[in-house]
Amino acid sequence: MTTLKHAWFLFRGDQRVGKWNVLFMLVFTTLFMLYIGALSSMIIDDVIADGSGKVMGDFMLLVMVPLLGFTFSKRRVKYLSDDTYTRTLAYMRGLPIPAAVLLCKRKIDAIFAFVLNGTLFFGFMYALGPHLRGELKLAAFAAFALTWVGYGLVMAGIYILVEFSVSGKMYFIITLVLMIASSGVAALIWLAGGNVMNFTVECSQNWGLASPLMWGTLLAGTVSVQLFSKWTIHRLKSRDLV
Repeated sequence: MTTLKHAWFLFRGDQRVGKWNVLFMLVFTTLFMLYIGALSSMIIDDVIADGSGKVMGDFMLLVMVPLLGFTFSKRRVKYLSDDTYTRTLAYMRGLPIPAAVLLCKRKIDAIFAFVLNGTLFFGFMYALGPHLRGELKLAAFAAFALTWVGYGLVMAGIYILVEFSVSGKMYFIITLVLMIASSGVAALIWLAGGNVMNFTVECSQNWGLASPLMWGTLLAGTVSVQLFSKWTIHRLKSRDLV
């Protein structure tokens, strides 16, 4: 409980850094989520209307949903040029703050990001997709969205490990590789005659919020975050931040 309280204090401190930083984050997040939500809506609506297993629906969801686990602050936008992740870790270690508190704070960041970004992304997708609304009622769409949030949590564990383990430039390279790998997975599934998006839609239609797929991905996401967290703490204790 003490770790959680300290992590929450750090999280709240980040939100109080400056009103302009918070405003930048909210405006940028809203515009970016509107863009990818509208783009995803057009692609997914086209797949549903056509009735075929097109690969672009899988591609958009497999690549974009993991991005929902990030808040788009100025510090994060500059991670490549200024290596802000490493600099922040070095500063926190100098206070000093236990690795468990730093990691817990990052998990709170991810939860906040998924709530904010997920609401905007899936909200825009549903509002702008007439065929999607026709295919999925609100409860079924909530199951669809939560299924993909579970997948996002699975990937979040990996991204947090990488974020805490390498420099900004290496983080960019690994992120790029993961996105390319996700595209490859979408292509392989399509070549095998499958379609993850259509399968998710069918499960959400048939089961609603009782969907085994939804609860399975959420459980897998929780396990992923916890397992990678242990690995991340071990990495943090031995990492040279100079």
